[in-house]
Amino acid sequence: MTIQCDIAIIGGGIAGYTAAIRAAQAGKKVIIVEKEKLGGTCLHKGCIPSKALLRSAEVFATLRKAESFGVQVEGTISVDFPKVQQRKSDTVETLYKGLQYLMRKHGITVMQGNGRVIGPSIFSPKSGSVAVELPDGEMATIVPAQLIIATGSRPRTLPGLEPAAGQIMSSDEALEMDQLPKSMLIVGGGVIGVEWASMLIDFGIEVTLVESAARLLPGEDVDASAELTKQLRRRGVRILTGIQLKLDTYTFNDGQAAISADTADGPVLLTADRLLVSIGRQGNVEGIGLENTDVRVEKGVIKVNAYFQTNEPHIYAIGDVNGGLQLAHAAAHEGIVAVDHILGGKEQATDHSRVPRAIYSKPEIASIGLTEDEASKQGHAIKVGKVPFQAIGKAHVLGEPEGFAKVIVDTKTNDLLGVHIIGPHATDLLSEASLAMLLNATPWEVGQVIHPHPTLSEVLGEAMLALDGKSLAF
Repeated sequence: MTIQCDIAIIGGGIAGYTAAIRAAQAGKKVIIVEKEKLGGTCLHKGCIPSKALLRSAEVFATLRKAESFGVQVEGTISVDFPKVQQRKSDTVETLYKGLQYLMRKHGITVMQGNGRVIGPSIFSPKSGSVAVELPDGEMATIVPAQLIIATGSRPRTLPGLEPAAGQIMSSDEALEMDQLPKSMLIVGGGVIGVEWASMLIDFGIEVTLVESAARLLPGEDVDASAELTKQLRRRGVRILTGIQLKLDTYTFNDGQAAISADTADGPVLLTADRLLVSIGRQGNVEGIGLENTDVRVEKGVIKVNAYFQTNEPHIYAIGDVNGGLQLAHAAAHEGIVAVDHILGGKEQATDHSRVPRAIYSKPEIASIGLTEDEASKQGHAIKVGKVPFQAIGKAHVLGEPEGFAKVIVDTKTNDLLGVHIIGPHATDLLSEASLAMLLNATPWEVGQVIHPHPTLSEVLGEAMLALDGKSLAF
């Protein structure tokens, strides 16, 4: 079976299906090839299921402190983890059905199977055709005018600490736990590690979080990192930074994982019921036929230009597989940029400095642009406005008055360089800063926005005013 189309997309995650929808809206015939389930990592193994678990943990933690709100909860408060998992699965399934509807609405063909790029053939004088092994073992060939690779990524592993049933997990296996352990050792203090640490401590699990760098979230602003570390420790998470694991010392005996590590204070033995390795993700570049093309792969990622075009002009690569920002919304935007480039449009290339970042720990962290250290290292003369949530009435109403909003500005141009928020609903608050940076708004202009009171959004306006010492709340 041979099928021709305008655009074929290998990978049906958020990058792939977003690109497909944009292309279909332009009247193009689109085929998505997905070996597992439409929606990819974000819907099935990442963003959505993890946030569903985080929400259940948040509700449990809130109930445990209900008395502080004047609410009496009778009886024992406990977690029914199978029901937590069922709610997570129901949420994913609802969104999955909605995504399938979108494919039908836009006339997009979704083929389940393993897609592999093949070289020039009698059907196409250029590489980029796709051989698809279907679930029943039959083969199909897709001959597109343009090809988009959106195969995503998978969790990185450590030698000697590969996933093992009942012992070691990546985030993939952790999402499918049938019961909560009594204790967890998390290796890696990046985004995934801190989210899981925050979730598990809310579920009442003993958590140890270790990071080889000098601090948690080394890519985020140092003040936000310090605030998160302080709050996680206050909630009971044991945090060790600047630590080097001795991978060859790992053992699992009598239901306990153990591994030795070197710290600044000397060697330690770390133990827990389960071990979660969260050291980042790596692109899925293997087994998709790239050797049949001239597409360049360097350091495990596909090399692309500003429009996500490979060195074969009719082949594009979007999302985690190209080594850019490993964020779902960044991947979706890359799909839009790539399709617009295929269509000959004028969509601007992605400016990574204007891609917002969101971390769903408690407290949440949301940021866009440069950190204070990055701005200084790039030679900017800067000034910083910083207002704590302690100054915001709504934060006290919610019982979450910790954290802050921080704004970094170039003193010569008055350009916004970075915005960093840590505190309640930070991820929901950041879009105002994203819009301000897109429109090249000045801090004064954002400060003049009338923010409704009492709302958490006031913190950003106050931080903008604080740059010139004019905050009215702090």
